[in-house]
Amino acid sequence: MPGSVPSPVAETDAVASPPPVSGPAHVVRVTLLMAGSCLPILGAVLIAPVLPKMQDHFASAPGAKALVPLALTVPALSLALLAPFAGVIVDRLGRKRLLVVATVLYAVFGTAPLWLDSLGGIIASRALVGVAEAAIMTCCTTLIGDYYSGHRRVRYLALQTMCASASATVFFVLGGAVGGAGWKAPFWIYAVSLVLAPLMISALPAPADARAAGAGRPTEPRRPFPWRHLAGICALTFFGAMVFYTVPVEMSYLLDDLGVADSGVIGLSTAVASAATVGGAITFARLKRAPDPMLPAVLALCAAGFGVMFLAGNAPLLVVGAVINCLGTGMLLPALLTGAMSRLAFEDRGRGTGLWMAAFFGGEFVCPLVLLAGESAVGSLAGAVGVLGLASALVAAGLWAAARRRAGVVDPRPLPEQLI
Repeated sequence: MPGSVPSPVAETDAVASPPPVSGPAHVVRVTLLMAGSCLPILGAVLIAPVLPKMQDHFASAPGAKALVPLALTVPALSLALLAPFAGVIVDRLGRKRLLVVATVLYAVFGTAPLWLDSLGGIIASRALVGVAEAAIMTCCTTLIGDYYSGHRRVRYLALQTMCASASATVFFVLGGAVGGAGWKAPFWIYAVSLVLAPLMISALPAPADARAAGAGRPTEPRRPFPWRHLAGICALTFFGAMVFYTVPVEMSYLLDDLGVADSGVIGLSTAVASAATVGGAITFARLKRAPDPMLPAVLALCAAGFGVMFLAGNAPLLVVGAVINCLGTGMLLPALLTGAMSRLAFEDRGRGTGLWMAAFFGGEFVCPLVLLAGESAVGSLAGAVGVLGLASALVAAGLWAAARRRAGVVDPRPLPEQLI
C-alpha cells in the first residue's frame, strides 16, 4: 500500500470555511447523508426474503432458477461497474445536483417491478437501480469528505458504516414482514427516496470549495489525479470487501454445515455479528488515529476471527469467531475509506470516491464466487474461510513490514488534516 502523503484536503479545507458543525441544520444534513447512504443497502437486502416467492411465481420462465437470484445481486454489479463514471460526473456536474436526480430515479427504477410482468424487465429495472445507487453512494460519501475534515470526517465515515450495518438487519426484517402481502409488496418501499429528495434540495448546502470558487477565489494549477496513491488503497479495498462480506453472506451456510437449521438461531447469530460490526465502527471513530497505521492490526483481527471460524466445531464457537471478525471489519471499512479520502483534493474527490466504491462493491460481488471456488478446492466452506483468513494474515504482515520500512515517513498520529 502506498505510504502516507500530505493530504491535499487539508489545504483545501483551510481556505474555505466549512458548513456549521452543530445545530439543527447540521443534524438534518448528517441525517440526510446517512439516510442516502442506506439506500444502496436497501437495494441489496430488501427483496432477499421474497426470493422464494419470486422463484415460485416465475417457475415456468426459462432460466428462472438462475435469473431470480440475479435480481438481488445485479444492482451491486451495476454499482461496481458504474461507480467510477459516477465519480467523474460528480466532479463535473456537482455533488448535490446529481444526488437529488439519482435519488428520484432510485424510486422510479426501484418501484418499476410493481408494474412489470416479465422477469427480464424486472432484472433490467434492478440493474438501473444499481446505476442510481452508484450515483447516490458516491455523492453521499463525497459530500461527507467535502463538509468535514480531520476527526469529524473520520467520525462520520465511521457513522456511515454503522448505519449501513444496522440498516441491513432492519431492511431484511422489513422486507420479510412486508413480503407477507406478496412478493411485489416490498418494492413499494423504494418510494421512500421521494421523501428524501426535496429535503436534500433544501437542507444540503453547496460544498465549501464550490462556494469559495464561485466567490472568485484564485484558482491554483490543477494537480494530476493521484492514480499511484489511490491504486494501492483501492486494491486493498477490493480484498477488504471480500473480508467484510464473508460473514454476512456465508454465516447461514456455515451454521447449516454444523447442523443448525433453525432460522431463528441463524438470524440471531447473524444479528450478533452485525452488532459487532457496528461496535468496530464505533471503536474506530473513538481512536482518533490516522487510518493507514491501523490497517495491519485491523486485518490481523479479521484473520483471527476467520481462524476461529475455521476451527469451530460447534455453533457458539463459530459465532465467537464471527464476532471477532466483524469487530475487525467494522474498523476496516472506515479505515480504508478515510485513507482514500485523505489522498484526494476537492476537485478529485468525486472521481476518487467512485473508484473506491467500484473496488468495494466489486469485492462484494466476487466474494461468494471466490469462496465457492475455495470450497471446491479445499473441500469445505469452513476450509475456504480458513484460507481467506490466512490470506488476510499475510496481507496484514505485508502492510506491517511496509510500514516498518516507511517508519521515518509514516507518523501514526491523528490525521494530517487539522483536527476540529
